[in-house]
Amino acid sequence: MNLAEAIIQKNIQKHAIKPAIGFKKKEAGWKELSWGKFSEIIFKTANALKSAGIRENDKVAIYSDNSSEWMIFDLAAMAIGAVTVPVYSTNNAEQAEYIIRDSESKIILVGDQAQYDACLGILQKENTGLGTIIISKKAVWIKKEFSSFYLEDFIAKASPESAFCTKEDEDVATIIYTSGTTGTPKGVMLTHGNFINAFDAHFEFLQFRNFEEELSLAFLPLSHVFERCWSLLCLYGGARVYFLEDPKHIAKALEEVKPTMMCSVPRFFQKIYAGVLEKAEEGSAMKKKIFSWALETGWQTAELRRAEKPVPLALKIKESVAELLVFSKIKQKMGGRLWFLPCGGASLSPEVTRFFESAGIHVTVGYGLTETTATLTLFPFTRFEHGTSGKALPGVELRIGEGSEIQARGNGIMKGYFNRPEETQKVFTPDGWFKTGDAGTIDAYGNLTITDRLKDLMKTSNGKYIAPQQIENLLTNNNFIQQIVLIAEGRQFVSALIVPNFDFLRDFAKKNNISTDDWEKAVADEKVKAFYKEKINELQAELSEFEKVKKFTLMPAEFDINTGEITPTLKVKRNVVLKKYADLIEEMY
Repeated sequence: MNLAEAIIQKNIQKHAIKPAIGFKKKEAGWKELSWGKFSEIIFKTANALKSAGIRENDKVAIYSDNSSEWMIFDLAAMAIGAVTVPVYSTNNAEQAEYIIRDSESKIILVGDQAQYDACLGILQKENTGLGTIIISKKAVWIKKEFSSFYLEDFIAKASPESAFCTKEDEDVATIIYTSGTTGTPKGVMLTHGNFINAFDAHFEFLQFRNFEEELSLAFLPLSHVFERCWSLLCLYGGARVYFLEDPKHIAKALEEVKPTMMCSVPRFFQKIYAGVLEKAEEGSAMKKKIFSWALETGWQTAELRRAEKPVPLALKIKESVAELLVFSKIKQKMGGRLWFLPCGGASLSPEVTRFFESAGIHVTVGYGLTETTATLTLFPFTRFEHGTSGKALPGVELRIGEGSEIQARGNGIMKGYFNRPEETQKVFTPDGWFKTGDAGTIDAYGNLTITDRLKDLMKTSNGKYIAPQQIENLLTNNNFIQQIVLIAEGRQFVSALIVPNFDFLRDFAKKNNISTDDWEKAVADEKVKAFYKEKINELQAELSEFEKVKKFTLMPAEFDINTGEITPTLKVKRNVVLKKYADLIEEMY
């Protein structure tokens, strides 16, 4: 079945006047569109695309920040049987051109001036395949003589009639390009069946109650498989989705929107966890005592519920007091209503998940890849194990292959890489299992634990293997380290490039009379280095001696998307960083 049809038809029939999506217009605050109005705009956009010459299986790209227009364009393209190709909004012109050319995209939706200017340059080149640019914002200055149209004008005269094209499960719905931590991005072909089967598996696994009453805030990039799948799943189940254009405004948006659900990455939870602990540590002796008591009370009740055991009345009363004194204040900072938060993209330590579970917020850790339509495993509501990545969804099979590699098969596995049959063949075993490239274990109860990316495993000159992600995760569960890259391959000991949390460092510098006018001088200050050495030694006290960071260099600025050091999903491009800062690394040895 057509994914767009599966989302739209049942929701129009069940509740046409119920809000479907929300978005913010600067001059008027947050606005909503009902399912009826939402579907009408989708149909107008779909028919406008058909009038512009887009046919079944043609490629339609989106190069924009999150917005209602992003989702409308996506569903409109899929409705008529076209294939949506997301481009990260942070990609530069060269990166965008690669995806447009490789995917053979004919039309592209852009959001801001920089994206339009980049696409205009691509449009004017020969043999790019790009023929039309659609612009979602009237504030963008355009050259209409170069096949450029504002979205509002593009769909103005189009019919609002239903425009669904019949699709089979194996028909391609989207091509999502991998963010490219290593090598050239490849276009992952996901089908209509991949999405629908994955969504049905989630609802079977989680058994949500009153899902149609939920509200999700989309702040991760829709161009990434995680947010795209989660937002489409929410719409599929009839929940509202609000789109946040600029993730830097997440704190304000949480208070304004008051979502009940939201998917996020580990760093979001680590920062909240570290911030709460730091604030508790700064409090009076009495406040510290109350905080510790509340955490212990929350943990006791959370553990009983996790084990599906009854909570005694006396403990329920204590839990209510802990909620009033401590947990309600933490939740209020996140809007006050969040209770379900899918987390993916990297590992999250058990200390963090236990903390949120104690506070009554279920952080649903999961594991998956673009090639698996996001989720392969995730935490159920009960009988999950902290420190793991949860259990396999219905319809997903997992096994541990050669070199401890996690291998999978099921309805969510991609059709293949676009125009790359040889690359596709490389990631499948002869008997048809997808090779994830991640190492892991599966316990007797079906819980998956990720040990590391196979490509990231490092071997020291002493023959010891280092799993960098686990150590990096351990060292970022605090409020003073923002980013870290471990170095160990072929070296006699482990070292690290560390990006401080500059907000924290600014406060530390002020208390110690250190100038922050020049961050290069600030991070080289002996007091700063001594502080970080002490804290790192505390954090890694339980590690084996060969795993411990022996030397480190504090960086004067964050690793940046624009310089190619991190991906749009905030994963460090290790090879790029190691090459760029080779001299700094050599100084540590």
